[in-house]
Order: sequence, then C-alpha cells, then structure tokens
Amino acid sequence: MILYRTTNGIFVEQSGKYFHVAETSLDALISHENLHNYLESEITGESPIETIDHTQLEAPIEHQEVWASGVTYYRSRSARIEESKEAGGGSFYDRVYSAERPELFFKAVAHKVAGPNSEVRIRNDAKWSVPEPELTLVVNPRGAIVGYTIGNDMSSRDIEGANPLYLPQAKVYDRSCALGPGILIKKEPMPATTQISMKIMRAGQSKFLAAITLAEMKRDPQVLVEYLYRDQSFPCGCFLLTGTGIIPPDTFTLQHDDEIRISIDEIGTLINRVG
Repeated sequence: MILYRTTNGIFVEQSGKYFHVAETSLDALISHENLHNYLESEITGESPIETIDHTQLEAPIEHQEVWASGVTYYRSRSARIEESKEAGGGSFYDRVYSAERPELFFKAVAHKVAGPNSEVRIRNDAKWSVPEPELTLVVNPRGAIVGYTIGNDMSSRDIEGANPLYLPQAKVYDRSCALGPGILIKKEPMPATTQISMKIMRAGQSKFLAAITLAEMKRDPQVLVEYLYRDQSFPCGCFLLTGTGIIPPDTFTLQHDDEIRISIDEIGTLINRVG
C-alpha cells in the first residue's frame, strides 16, 4: 500500500483503490507500533474513493529530519574520486566505500524539502549541479524501516569537488531535497531487482536517461539505519536517502526549467522542475 499526504488529508492506495485515513498526523502514523497492520485495519470495511487529486500531493514529511548516505554504489565512488582528485580528496571516497562505517550526513528539515510536482533548486554559486535519484528509507523512532519513498539529493558537484569539507554547502540548501510522491508501506525489504531510473527533460527533449537496480548497492539499508541511530534520537522518525548509482556525465549540469523524473518500482514517479 502507498500512503499519500495531500492538502486534503492523508490517503492510502491499496490495489488501485484510495481510502481516506482518519489520522491527520503523519508523525503519529510513522511512530505507530505496527503501521502496516494499523492502516489495513483502518481501511477494512471502508468505502474507497475513485481517485485523489494528484495536484494536491505534498511532500510526505512532517517533523522528520532527512539524512543521506554517500558512496554506497561503485558509480558514486568513481564519480566522487574523479571530481575531487585535484583537491586531493579522492582517496577519502575510496576508503569510505570499503570501510565498515558508512558516510552519513544531514540533508534537510521539512521546510527545505520539495514535494511532487514542485520546484527543486540549484545553487546560484555553483557551476555543476546534478540530481541524485535515491531509494529513501522511512524509519520510525525505534529504528525500524516502515516504508520507502523516492528521494532526490540535489548536489553541487563543483563545490563538493573543490574540497570534501564543503559537502554541507554542496548538499544542504533550500529545496535541495525532494521526496515523494508517497510512502510505500511494506513489511519486507525492497528486492535487489528493484529498478531506479531517472530521466531529465529540457525544452521537451530528453537530455539524460539511465537506470540501475538495488543489486548494485553495496550497503545494507538496515546497517545504514543502525549507524544513523547510534547516539541519536528521532522522536518523529526520519528519512534516510541510501545513495545513488546514477550520475550524469561530467559534461552535464542542470539548468533552470529542466524536468527531473525519478521512478522506483512499486513506489511510482517523483517529478520536479528546476526553479
């Protein structure tokens, strides 16, 4: 089932049918002891509606923090080494790729997050900006993965490449993160065959298209969560982006009005325009 947050309340899609959820707080839902069973009980016997207004979709986040993982795919490792080699930081990424401890960093709070069909941004002081499509874990306050959504980790590659210490500036700014369109509520882990794809459109023409599966991801999602929750508390749960294996070529940079389409099996498609 997929949970949607809209301007008209929270809805669940189950087998192509939509049900309104009485609970108005996404925080309360994510914190629920057994969210999947709770939602099933809520919609059992309820009359479905035909559809929801997708123009009313909002980012599926309330008071959660958004964190991110880096260098979890070999392609990401290679790209980070290449972009930072002149600054002498290339070996950092090679080491973290093979290290036991993963790279984790803060990404956003809710007011910095773009929702479906809204604008993401590129930094005004960056010359090389790319989107990074990522499977995103929805984690409850107790560290259990309760669902999955699509994340776009907007990145300024030239800023990060100039010096690894600039990573917060390259990654954290207004509307540098997008989430949606909804949260796949799923008890089992996402299968390794799950495909992530990204298409970038410019003036009606395709400028980039690529796909990858979770089989190419080096890190176990539950291990990433375990490290994130060490000595940290998340009273409303959190979102954790799990890294990307899709990176456009070095000759590509985003432009204003580009359209980014990120699709993940079972979840759907997150569409954002560059503002």
